[in-house]
Amino acid sequence: MESVFIAGSITIKNLPSLFVEKLDSLIAANLAVVVGDANGVDKAVQEILDDRGATNVTVYCSGKVPRNNLGNWPVKEIYSSAEPGTKAFFTAKDVAMAEIAELGLMLWDAKSTGTLNNVIELTRRGKKSVVFVNKMDAFTIIRGPKDLKNLLEIMSDGARDQAEKKIGLSAAVRKLTEHQTGFSF
Repeated sequence: MESVFIAGSITIKNLPSLFVEKLDSLIAANLAVVVGDANGVDKAVQEILDDRGATNVTVYCSGKVPRNNLGNWPVKEIYSSAEPGTKAFFTAKDVAMAEIAELGLMLWDAKSTGTLNNVIELTRRGKKSVVFVNKMDAFTIIRGPKDLKNLLEIMSDGARDQAEKKIGLSAAVRKLTEHQTGFSF
């Protein structure tokens, strides 16, 4: 059964109606949903899933106890050797969800490095991401490095600088491009 990794920016608390419509279509299709346990989009998505009575949901968490599991769904605990509470600690669950899911559905504020890294992880694995860009109020589809580069054009210079510092954005995109073409420059 196809599974969807749903995630987004921790700063976004309210889901846009177009994003909720997409969630409703996933629920209606009974697709398996994997979602994290963070506040922000993860929690807001869990609220919608719980409200709609979705049962085909697994909550991923780094460590033993999820921060949020509003529907009391099954929990997948992901081990991380990183210091608890750090970005690296929580990223372990995101990498696991990118690995298990066939598709990503992301809600992005055009600056969150965590959400952007999820798109990169999915792209690295040859998986499609459907990204709702909050400030554009529109979806864009990421199928490969070219689409990812187009998505990055939306970012402000400051957000791009932060992504460079936090996730090594240029190197990550370069690796994706090299992997797709089969050679390095």
